Amino acid sequence: PAIEMVSSFPLHTARLVPRYKLTKGLSSNQLRRFTKSAFEQATVKETLPTWLVESKGFLPRKDALMTMHFPESIELLKKAKRRVAFDELFEMTLASQLNKIDFAKEKAANIQFNKDLIVGFVDSLPFKLTDDQRRVIWESVQDMKSGAPMNRLLEGDVGSGKTVVAAALMLNAIADGYQAVLMAPTELLAIQHEKTLKQLLSNKYKNKVILLSGSMSKSQKLSINKKIESGEASIIVGTHALIQSTVKYNNLGLLIIDEQHRFGVEQRKSLQAKAKTMPHVLNMTATPIPRSLSLTLYGEMDVSIIAQKPKNRIDIETHVVQPEQRKKIYESIKKSIDDGRQAFVVCPLIDDNQLNSRPLDVKNIHKQLSSWFSNKKIALLHGKLKPAEKDTIMKDFVDKKYDLLVSTTVIEVGVDVPNATTMVIEAADKFGLAQLHQLRGRVGRGDQASKCILVLTENGNIPKRLNTIVNEKDGFKLAEYDLQLRGPGAIYGQMQHGALDLRVAKITDTKLISEAINSAKDFIKKGESLLDYPQLKTKVDELRAITNLN
Repeated sequence: PAIEMVSSFPLHTARLVPRYKLTKGLSSNQLRRFTKSAFEQATVKETLPTWLVESKGFLPRKDALMTMHFPESIELLKKAKRRVAFDELFEMTLASQLNKIDFAKEKAANIQFNKDLIVGFVDSLPFKLTDDQRRVIWESVQDMKSGAPMNRLLEGDVGSGKTVVAAALMLNAIADGYQAVLMAPTELLAIQHEKTLKQLLSNKYKNKVILLSGSMSKSQKLSINKKIESGEASIIVGTHALIQSTVKYNNLGLLIIDEQHRFGVEQRKSLQAKAKTMPHVLNMTATPIPRSLSLTLYGEMDVSIIAQKPKNRIDIETHVVQPEQRKKIYESIKKSIDDGRQAFVVCPLIDDNQLNSRPLDVKNIHKQLSSWFSNKKIALLHGKLKPAEKDTIMKDFVDKKYDLLVSTTVIEVGVDVPNATTMVIEAADKFGLAQLHQLRGRVGRGDQASKCILVLTENGNIPKRLNTIVNEKDGFKLAEYDLQLRGPGAIYGQMQHGALDLRVAKITDTKLISEAINSAKDFIKKGESLLDYPQLKTKVDELRAITNLN
């Protein structure tokens, strides 16, 4: 029982009572008293301009924080939460807007649009570009001739045709006398990009494409570096090797970063710094990003989306199955391999760390499958292998030296294996929808019908969200659903450190995000200075330092 004097400010009774996470030796009553005492002694300054607080009908910051702990009513609690949530989003979007303004002031390479060349390139392709691909090329070439640096994020689902867009932009840049760089997170992906670019470009330009990777010998690197420095190599494809101090560019004008979230801010900055003037930057990602994340985390970038799939893409059949049906799954894989196809089996763990009564780690599953398919060639791939080992295994799989690849999610963003038509995902209910969709996209890359089999951890009811992925092929819709269900971590696993430190705001609240963006723009238009709001300045400066640009 709790007893308090009627005359005092009630903390534990006769009100909406806050409940805190407790540690041993502390009670809720003590924490409430400490919190109340802290508010009585603390000086809480207003962080927003008066005009903004009044126009939005916000509670003053001190009242909002106090009300978050000791609300007089549910309505007041909602008002307090809205104010604090707005503050968080306002800080983030103001940081993005200020970065965007500073970036636009930079002088950039003035790359003119070579219309005849690009039209000829598009007409020479063995397939027809989608309207989305054409629009992205148009938006990007307009950016590059504006005099201000392009900073564009290109989102395209797995297999949507981002590389051909990159090829068109790189061709346009080198025709105007600039070098173009395409940086990929793995050597195998870089090799694939080099091969694709040489296939897409005419003889005149394919000879200007060169690959630079970490595994090359010193003499190879020396020879390639000379070609880059002299300008003989115009399109340079590579991995992190592109940012080494020994690499000197002749006239770098366009920088394309594939799977940009795999690279740190410092790595991207060091590559930009190698250009004589600020290069144009196109960041590409196959991970569909929900609109609310695009507006906050990538607020300083212009966003382009390729939503349409090329016409020749065959939909991947997706099925959810019980573990007890594993024999049927293996028989299905065997038939597919006998027909000359290849298959993936993806596991959630590397070592024997059981998720249920049976081990579901990659090593055990590899052992089981090696026994089941005794006359087939089976490879094992996981994150603890050295990069060179991983690349060799994947290259051998692409070259059909293996029938089956048992792997962890390291193949989530990877190379094209057109001959692979079956994807089996063990313990699929332990993965986010966005990740399952990425893994599913590893098959269906050729002209053969493909299937994705989602195996549950244990026999039982099929979770609703797995039924969602069976029926939904749109990665953006799945990402939105995942965001609401599981939060941002389900979209990007490890977020940029500190970039989404939201304690009250919900990243799904697009209405409040839009309000915060418009208010940040008004703050700048009115000529407000952050120096007048020290607390706001501290937070905005911190956020500016961890965004994609700064």
